[in-house]
Amino acid sequence: MVFVLPLSDFQTRVAIQIASVVRDLNPTRPGIRMKAVTGTRAAEKPAICTADELHFVHVPSSNWRLALWRYKPSAQGTRRNHPLLLLSGLGTNAIGYDLAPDSSFARYMCNQGFDTWILELRGAGLSAEYNLREANQPHITASDPRDSNTNHETNDEGIIASHFVGLQERFSTSIVDFQKQVDLVLKYRWDFDHYLEEDVPAAMEYIRNHCRPDDGKLLAIGHSMGGILLYAILSKNGHKGKNSGLAAVVTLGSSLDYTTSRSSLKFLLPLVDPARALNVPVIPLGALSAALHPVASRPYFFLWLKSQVSAQNMMHPELFEKLMLNNFCTIPAKLFLQLSTAFQKGGLCNRNGTFYYKEHLKKSNIPVLALAGDQDLICPPEAVYETVKMIPRHSASFKVFGEPRGPHYAHYDIVGGRLASHHVYPCVVEFLSRHDQA
Repeated sequence: MVFVLPLSDFQTRVAIQIASVVRDLNPTRPGIRMKAVTGTRAAEKPAICTADELHFVHVPSSNWRLALWRYKPSAQGTRRNHPLLLLSGLGTNAIGYDLAPDSSFARYMCNQGFDTWILELRGAGLSAEYNLREANQPHITASDPRDSNTNHETNDEGIIASHFVGLQERFSTSIVDFQKQVDLVLKYRWDFDHYLEEDVPAAMEYIRNHCRPDDGKLLAIGHSMGGILLYAILSKNGHKGKNSGLAAVVTLGSSLDYTTSRSSLKFLLPLVDPARALNVPVIPLGALSAALHPVASRPYFFLWLKSQVSAQNMMHPELFEKLMLNNFCTIPAKLFLQLSTAFQKGGLCNRNGTFYYKEHLKKSNIPVLALAGDQDLICPPEAVYETVKMIPRHSASFKVFGEPRGPHYAHYDIVGGRLASHHVYPCVVEFLSRHDQA
């Protein structure tokens, strides 16, 4: 079922205006060559960042500065030879990997001795597009109307003036916020290949330079689209006969081809053609998640929404709420449109439709562990297997979590569910440990 919210005439005019501007922008930059990657550790972390360190890496040939959450390896853990990169799913940030101290994939891995890094791709979380002109502008803070009334007047004129100033400030703030949103929308013009060719390579190079593994390789885990990115890296490098820079890969609920499965994402496919025809610039997944959260208290809608994320009794209610309110971000329509090719014959392809990633997985020799949840409605086990079967048998392992009588695992349960630390995490550690050789 697809819910369509009616737009006011004003909203419609704004959407048309934004679309007309975005239509003239060219999101692709063919022939980009990676330059030296630079980055830095942040002196201070915002409260939302629960990692030990926060780093920023600059993406060459762009203004993007990507956030890397670092969890330093525990001194009590086994000494590891490779750093570990975690990639999140579509339209999500780092929070899904670190929901709470006792429900944190990242914390578990660093306690096992892995130098763990979560990448927030462009447009997600703390990653931002750096604009020199904006950075040089002075920061202006509106004064509190109460500050102008030093005598704390209580007469009618003072109250009316205070209310008027407050209304004026709120109106001005709304206009500024709206303009910022319009400016931001105009910057959301990237696709999957930008992540693959620019963001992930920049992050990997930065981590390599920082950690200095002897063989120059990383271990990597990807959830949902994060796993799709890892598959695509193996495919492209296998096709070219190049070193992928990865020692071993774990994917969680990921596939390059959903055509044979009953994925719930197929309900979104009717939106593809209208989005392409209208040149819709973004899909505000984060705003929609927050807006729909109060509606989710209605029994039927709540059960449908929750089943997409977590199986029954597998995620604490407060963690589910945190995930829904804080984990999701705005998605560029061009990214959504490219990912929709995973539901077409041949599976996911590049932006030009000339390279099908699944076809070339057979040329990779990197060990892969593909994990699935038995009640994952977004990426069912059959979708996961459709991709992993393309990898040479000596390099691929496949496992489905969940039992006929329970417990069951849905899309996010294999990352931050109540029992993930007992079932999923140890399986991942055992696999990575076997391939953590210098």
